[in-house]
Amino acid sequence: MPKVLISDKLSPAAIEIFRRRGVEVDFKPGLSPAELRAIIAPYDGLAVRSATKVTRELLEAAPNLKVVGRAGIGVDNVDVTSASARGVVVMNTPYGNAITTAEHAIAMMFALARQIPEASASTKAGRWEKNRFMGVELFGKTLGLIGCGNIGSIVADRAVGLKMKVVAFDPFLSEKRALELGVEKVELNELLERADFVTLHTPLTEQTRNILSRENLAKLKRGTRVINCARGGLVDEQALYEALTSGHLAGAALDVFEVEPATESPLFALENVVCTPHLGAATAEAQENVALQVADQMADYLLTGAVSNAINMPSVTAEEAPRLKPYMELARLLGSMAGQLTQARDGALRAIRVEYEGHVAELNRRPLTAAALAGVLGPLLGAVNMVNAPIVARERGIEVAETVHERRGDYASLLRVTVVTDGYERSVAGTLVGEARPRLVEIKGIAVEADFAPDMLYVTNQDKPGFIGRFGMVLANAGINIATFHLGRAAQGGDAICLVSLDAPMPEAVLAELRSLPLVMQATPLRF
Repeated sequence: MPKVLISDKLSPAAIEIFRRRGVEVDFKPGLSPAELRAIIAPYDGLAVRSATKVTRELLEAAPNLKVVGRAGIGVDNVDVTSASARGVVVMNTPYGNAITTAEHAIAMMFALARQIPEASASTKAGRWEKNRFMGVELFGKTLGLIGCGNIGSIVADRAVGLKMKVVAFDPFLSEKRALELGVEKVELNELLERADFVTLHTPLTEQTRNILSRENLAKLKRGTRVINCARGGLVDEQALYEALTSGHLAGAALDVFEVEPATESPLFALENVVCTPHLGAATAEAQENVALQVADQMADYLLTGAVSNAINMPSVTAEEAPRLKPYMELARLLGSMAGQLTQARDGALRAIRVEYEGHVAELNRRPLTAAALAGVLGPLLGAVNMVNAPIVARERGIEVAETVHERRGDYASLLRVTVVTDGYERSVAGTLVGEARPRLVEIKGIAVEADFAPDMLYVTNQDKPGFIGRFGMVLANAGINIATFHLGRAAQGGDAICLVSLDAPMPEAVLAELRSLPLVMQATPLRF
């Protein structure tokens, strides 16, 4: 009989699900890291929320562990890399608390608009300061949504019901989906210029970190109010403090902070700031939903091998797995490259096409396409995996096309991923060397033979003399070693491609210098 440990506070209903399905379960919340390491060895599964930290040390002490189930969407408290290396499946419940989080954002907006926390404290203190607290109506105001996915679309629906005008910035939001939601799709700068309230609903990625930077906060019109119930790090907190104290912004409501637990912050001293301790998912209904989901998912895996909502494992049968594994890695790498090369200035993502040619066309292509989708969407959306990538694409109106070519080309197997945006179409293609090692063979129709590396740099430039020398000098002056160097061009004197493998990530200052070089049109760091 499989054995599961619940180390955080979950609904009793989760315990009943495990027991009813024939899984032995122990409920021991509140253990210290040392206490947890001391007892974890015999367990096949570990169910957690956010309190338990599933570290490399804990995983090393758990030789029988097969699955970690996170009741909630975020897996920041789980070392997914170490879990993957040890063959431990990591699952989450990405949709169980969407309504609760959206409602909290709306509640924070009301509290901010009517100064409810300060007014409540004043009244309870015996002061009847009726003239002190002058609020603003939400009716007729413009709400700017940064991110209009699962949670953001719920906020949009509620705001439309409040008769607010809703504008949304989301590169993945299609015009059709925007029309269905009753929102206007705009670029970020237009949103910042028009919004009376701004609320964030995007994951924290390299592209979204400090999306409300000092510069972007300054673009907001005077008197705007900001709400963040998504992730700490999306707003520059020091710049926010200065914008609030200067009077440029009328107020802010924050449920999340860059450093948590947030026990001190200059923002706490401001009367026009409403703060809550990461309560977005803190309702009885949400906790019940995610607890039931994680229990069912873990029981399915331990009893039947079925996988759902896995962060680090595809949905494939045991018979297919050995043959599909290298192709799934190739699909993920190609998708990730295409996603990382897609820039916000390219416009909304309209379609993703995955093409199969040769032996790979005869395999089960569904997990391969899912791996490619997860690769494309991951760099921009964060928590996207092979299981939920097709759902995310569908919700955002992104057309997904799968094409099989019966022709035989130069390679025994060829897989091509194409990303179509409002202003661009970009494709990358690859194959397997020795049926095992992924290899890049084409970018935008240009032949480029290169192995994938953890850190790479992609450059497009004009094919004219002098580029390589200037490029190499910049890296040499910065002490950056080139591991491999690959070149390709569409035609003599036309567009050319430079793909470089590096020994370490590219510093921002060096990247800026490369982008300023003559002949360089794009320079994008890639991480795999």
